[in-house]
Amino acid sequence: MFTILAQDPVVRGPGGELVFARVAVPLETLSIGPTGYRLKVVDFNASTNRLYEAHNYATDADGRIVDPYAVPNTGGVRARRRFENDVLADPKFHSQNTYAIVMRTLGRFEHALGRRIGWGFDGHQLHVVPHAFVDANAFYSREDRALVFGYFTGVDGERVFTCLSHDIVVHEATHAILDGLRAGFMNESGPDQAGFHEGFADVVALLSVFSLKEIIALALTGTDSLPVRTTDGIRLIDGNRLSAQALADGILFSLGKQFGQQLDGLRANALRQSLKIKPSRRLLQTEAYNEPHSRGEVFAAAMLRSMLELWLRRIKELGTFGPGMYNLDAVIAEGAKVADQLLTMAIRALDYCPPLDLEFGDYLAALLTVDSEVAPDDSRYGYRETIQKTFASYGIDPPSARTESDGCWKPFTAHDQTQYHKTNFDSMLRDCEEVFRFLWENRALLNVDDQAYTQVISVRPSVRFGPDGFLLKETVCEYTMKANIFGAEITAVCGIKRPAGIETTTRLTVYGGGTLVFDPYGRIKYHIQRPLSDGAWQEKRIQYLLEQGLIGAQEPDVNPFAEVHRLRASAARNQDSASKPEVNA
Repeated sequence: MFTILAQDPVVRGPGGELVFARVAVPLETLSIGPTGYRLKVVDFNASTNRLYEAHNYATDADGRIVDPYAVPNTGGVRARRRFENDVLADPKFHSQNTYAIVMRTLGRFEHALGRRIGWGFDGHQLHVVPHAFVDANAFYSREDRALVFGYFTGVDGERVFTCLSHDIVVHEATHAILDGLRAGFMNESGPDQAGFHEGFADVVALLSVFSLKEIIALALTGTDSLPVRTTDGIRLIDGNRLSAQALADGILFSLGKQFGQQLDGLRANALRQSLKIKPSRRLLQTEAYNEPHSRGEVFAAAMLRSMLELWLRRIKELGTFGPGMYNLDAVIAEGAKVADQLLTMAIRALDYCPPLDLEFGDYLAALLTVDSEVAPDDSRYGYRETIQKTFASYGIDPPSARTESDGCWKPFTAHDQTQYHKTNFDSMLRDCEEVFRFLWENRALLNVDDQAYTQVISVRPSVRFGPDGFLLKETVCEYTMKANIFGAEITAVCGIKRPAGIETTTRLTVYGGGTLVFDPYGRIKYHIQRPLSDGAWQEKRIQYLLEQGLIGAQEPDVNPFAEVHRLRASAARNQDSASKPEVNA
């Protein structure tokens, strides 16, 4: 167990104290840094050319690591204040905070998916740099195999460290993990895929924060909008103040404003922005939501509104104390439980997504399908019904041609036409070559283009437990198809007329791919595909790339995450400066 800041130094308890949390991370023997089997903290500041002293953890008699930053329970207010001041000023605590949050995030992904997760680069250890530079930015770099965190002077003159913000650390860790799970999501494709990395990272970050009871408790009791009274030792809260709008406007909205006070736009206050977005089925068709991070906010809004609705459903199952009064501690527990469960569902959905060219509707179908596999009985709280309805209110629907009436992917049914006997399923559990053999033998049935360059990207056995103890064993395989062509070949390869703006000599690359989900007996359960021959999609993708100037242009030498976060901060600051009077220094 490691001590971390539950959110960031701006968020304080009722007495003005910092809000700490103790979190569990995967058990391992740490080296100096801290350095473990998946992370290597290297605290080098490139702006000042300074290498901070690394931390070397002591162990107790049982060989367990001793947490040097456990919050003292004695000594009074003054001792607590001294402890807090020392911790905030200690670079070694910054390293522990960052290490523990990244490892907790990785652990959540591996628990949800039922397997180990590799990084999106060659190697086993991700470098983490808590004080990388002086700048209001933080990002993941595949080329550097690193998460880098900046620091800067905040709006009140205080130094602000992004490595001390729980949701920033989780956001960046999610970029790195998602790159290892779905490297194809980094490709230029369409507006939804461009926004998904940002939106999904925000969702994981915010659900991770709200899965901590300390934050839910602070959200409910740290504002004047929700008075609390005590009866017979039970803290009670008025149920009339627990509507979805009240939670959004009075609790989570207020806490979201606190999250963004010091950072002045670094995250563009993702929680607050998302909850301000009113549902509309036309949102994603408007110009304002074509930019990646704003489009990602619509995705985050749908997930967070789903969390609120599901929380309310669970609250209604609780008994009341007197006229409409609820046990506050039970309400807190239900909120943290919903956030944790929705986080698990969100992560598991990745396995049921196509390996590239993702749209929000594809992800929604994946989420509904994987949850129906793990938790077939959804009658009590109606998670899937609520999620589908909320996403629909933002104009996000499962692709109707490829899904059932409940929004789940259509199952694979052509078993009598499938060649199973020419491959060894035991080998297919781990061997990309065996899976490619299976694809090749069934290329006509599975719509695999034999003229394209086809590659099996991954073979991943998974074991998952549902809420009722239901065990689900599957093998998830990804493959991609790629064809480097000239404009003159578009009709022959994609079956579409050559778009305006594409010359016969224009070089471009078209992609296809799919995800195969096998049951424990080696039979296909789902084939989730984006065919290379899908003319409608290829035309849509090419048109988007033309509009973005990405066909025929030289690849920009810039980290995509660093750039989108920089633009995100810049946009937020410009918006703030436009609404504030100028002040002469």
